[in-house]
Amino acid sequence: MKKALISILAALSLAPVHPIAGPTAPAPAAAVRIMPLGDSITGSPGCWRALLWDRMRAAGRTDIDFVGTLPPQGCAVAHDGDNEGHGGALVTDVADRNQLPGWLAATRPDVVLMHFGTNDVWNDRPPSTILAAYGRLVDQMRASNPNMRILVAQLIPMSPAGCAPCGQRVVALNAAIPSWAAGKSTPASPVTVVDQWTGFSTSADTYDGVHPNAAGDRKMADRWFPALAAALGDAPPPTPTPPPTPTPTVPSGGCTATYRTVGSWQNGHQGEVTVRNTGTAALTRPPG
Repeated sequence: MKKALISILAALSLAPVHPIAGPTAPAPAAAVRIMPLGDSITGSPGCWRALLWDRMRAAGRTDIDFVGTLPPQGCAVAHDGDNEGHGGALVTDVADRNQLPGWLAATRPDVVLMHFGTNDVWNDRPPSTILAAYGRLVDQMRASNPNMRILVAQLIPMSPAGCAPCGQRVVALNAAIPSWAAGKSTPASPVTVVDQWTGFSTSADTYDGVHPNAAGDRKMADRWFPALAAALGDAPPPTPTPPPTPTPTVPSGGCTATYRTVGSWQNGHQGEVTVRNTGTAALTRPPG
């Protein structure tokens, strides 16, 4: 009996141990890699990137990674500062010198935000040449990632002291961008135009007629935000429903007031009230 018990114990001690597997936690989702691409308006210091980064994270997008071969370039706001904003660069030169493929290989973006062409305008490159460079860059982006999502800005206005024609040159380029984008966009790799021009003032929103100041950075971030959120599949913020137009009841022979909504935005609206004298007597303003 003792020999049998020893044999059983010896056999048990030699048997392989198989751990019991518990539930497996899901792997964390990979961060979406976003490349800000352009010139000094993007890179030096490019504080609109910091404001956009903060706003995306405040909206719950903590799974984003700004990428680029350049480090942060002077913006005091804490953010993920990697970028591809090359001061003084012309988009036509970047295309002609085949520089983008190396940047893409080093950073592997999923989304590109491109505000590029200000220096080309300054150097009097025609819109057709600039758009041809855009097209080449888009082709290179898709060679890197067939599902690349590409956001292309209509440039902010410019009025530098040394280039009187530059303002109208930007207008001409911006006017050509939407039709170019429509012809270049595909379902797998959409090209979205982001209007950075409208509402931007060179006197109020730049410090030199070209580069955005703090107010300009805020405007640029605000324009990028809904387009980037949509590119990442996020629902846009709901548009508030204005209150119904009231129908006032007034005594006969008095006044009538009408109300209409003239503008709305997230969490607010603007209204206009018109008061008309429907009586026969003139209305006078009380003293004081």
